[in-house]
Amino acid sequence: MPFTTRAPAKVNLTLHVLGRRADGYHVLESLVVFAGTADLLTLEPGQSLSLTVAGPTAHLAGATGDNLVVRAADALTSRVPSLKRGAFHLVKRLPAAAGIGGGSSDAAAALRLLGRSNGLAPDDPAILDAARATGADVPVCLDPRARMMTGAGEHVGPALDVPKLFAVLVNPGVAVPTPAIFRALGLVAGQDTSVAAHPPLDGMADRETLLSRLAEGRNDLEPPALALAPVIGTALDRLRATDGCRLARMSGSGATVFGLYDDCHAASRAARSLKIAEPGWWVRPTLLR
Repeated sequence: MPFTTRAPAKVNLTLHVLGRRADGYHVLESLVVFAGTADLLTLEPGQSLSLTVAGPTAHLAGATGDNLVVRAADALTSRVPSLKRGAFHLVKRLPAAAGIGGGSSDAAAALRLLGRSNGLAPDDPAILDAARATGADVPVCLDPRARMMTGAGEHVGPALDVPKLFAVLVNPGVAVPTPAIFRALGLVAGQDTSVAAHPPLDGMADRETLLSRLAEGRNDLEPPALALAPVIGTALDRLRATDGCRLARMSGSGATVFGLYDDCHAASRAARSLKIAEPGWWVRPTLLR
């Protein structure tokens, strides 16, 4: 029997850059949640590894051999030589190079499916190590629930009790390469930043408290992303102009932005108005948790 799982969009509600390590990686702290909108991954167990991709954004997934699903499977195979792999089929709905971890979530989904088909526990050290080897955002996507991500992404905190957030995700149709955004920060290896501390996490089970804390946070990658792709600023302005938008911010390294609303009706109305105004943009009302 095939195994199937969702690969939900990752949304960085906050993303603080604390500095750059001697090894060149940037030190982050980020409150991460996951959206209802997702890719879908299926595994037909077998000995040989293959991947097919379909769906509305399949053309953005890149070469099959370089897909993170394949890279994650290879990483786990190198740690579990007896691993049974199989045929993956990916239904791609999320945009690529978009700051919402589409590829990373796909890779984490592949590791979950391989774990299930091979009798490996979700917290098996081989799975965790393969996730770290595949990409910085893959570990936080293994168990897609709200949590803090720190370091270069390799440190993942416990699941957090946060209320559901009604949101609209908007991607204005530009690919923003993550390395270019980090380079634009201009930090040298070993340099720390004197930035304000992340808002405290206590009391965030209350929705108004969470929104207040989020307003105190920020995404430090937003200024360089706006300089490289000014259309991100346009998307943020459009979100902020919609009725009921409580907060609008960029996710990850962009170009996807999100707006938060009090209920699903306000989010749906905002999404409809944005689709009419910008029919070429990727717009999705969704639930974050």
